[in-house]
Amino acid sequence: MNNIDISTESDLKILLLGSTGLLGSTLTPYLDSLGYDVITHSHSKETSYQLDLTDSKRTIELLNEIQPDVIVNLVGLTDVDLCESSPNQAYLLNVRVIENIANWIEQAKPYCHLVQISTDQVYDGVGLNEEKAVTLTNYYAFSKYAGELAAMRVSSSILRTNFFGRSQCTKRTSLTDWLFSALSNKESIQVFDDVLFNPLSMSTLSKMIGLTIQKKPLGVFNLGSHRGMSKADFSFVFSEELNLSSNTMKPALTDEVSFLKTYRPKDMRTECSKFESALDVKLPFLNDEIKQVAREYNEKS
Repeated sequence: MNNIDISTESDLKILLLGSTGLLGSTLTPYLDSLGYDVITHSHSKETSYQLDLTDSKRTIELLNEIQPDVIVNLVGLTDVDLCESSPNQAYLLNVRVIENIANWIEQAKPYCHLVQISTDQVYDGVGLNEEKAVTLTNYYAFSKYAGELAAMRVSSSILRTNFFGRSQCTKRTSLTDWLFSALSNKESIQVFDDVLFNPLSMSTLSKMIGLTIQKKPLGVFNLGSHRGMSKADFSFVFSEELNLSSNTMKPALTDEVSFLKTYRPKDMRTECSKFESALDVKLPFLNDEIKQVAREYNEKS
C-alpha cells in the first residue's frame, strides 16, 4: 500500500464511540497521533464518557454537550449467535444507537459527519461482492444493514469491512490472536476451507478511517484487501510467517462443525474499487497484511 499522507484539521473534534473495543483500542491512539481532538466513549471508566447510547434522551444530551464535528461509531453487537438468539439486543446496539445518532445529526448545527463501521457479512455471493449485492443470511447481518439505512439519513461514510491483528483490548481477541495462541501452544484447531474473505489489518484499517475522516466521502463503501482467500489458507499463511508449525491445524467445512449455531456467509470477499477511487488510495494485498501482522506478533513474543 502506498504511503498515506493525512493532513488534519487540528481543531476537528472527533467523538469515537466504542473506543475501548477490539478496533477502537487501535484506532484511538492512531487518531490521537494525527493531532485530532479525540473524545472517547465506552463502558470503561478510562474513557471521557460512559453511557447507554440506546437511550435516546441521554444520547441527545451527550451530543449536545460535546458538539462533535465527526462521530466514528464502533458500537455494535458482533456475536453472530447472540444476535440470532437475542434479536432485540442486536436491534438496540446495531440499529437504535445509530438511529439516535442520526436523529441528533439531522438537527445539528454546525454540520456533523458520521463514519459508521459496518460488516462484510451483508454479502454471500460468489466472487467479489459489489456494494449493491447485499444478501442477508442471519440476524447479525440484517441488524447491521438496518443500521446502515439509519446512517444513510444523514451525512455519512459507511464502511463495510473485516479486520484482524494484535488486540490492544484486554477483553477482546482477534482471529490472529486466537491463531497465535493455538499455534504457540500446539493446540488442535479447525480452520474453515469454505469461508472466503479479504480483511485488513487493524493498523491499515485505522489509517483508512483516518483518511475517511479527512475526505468525508458520502455513501456505502467496501473496505478490504486485494486477493482474498479462505480462512484456512489465511491461517496457514499466518503460521508460515510466524515460523510456527501448522501440523495441529485441520481444514474443515462450516457445515461439518457443531459449535456454529447460526449460518455464516461463505463468500464475503468484496470489490473495493469504489473506496479506492473516492479516496485516491491503493489498498494492500492480503498476503502483505498477514506478513505485517505476523511481524508484530514476532516482535512482541
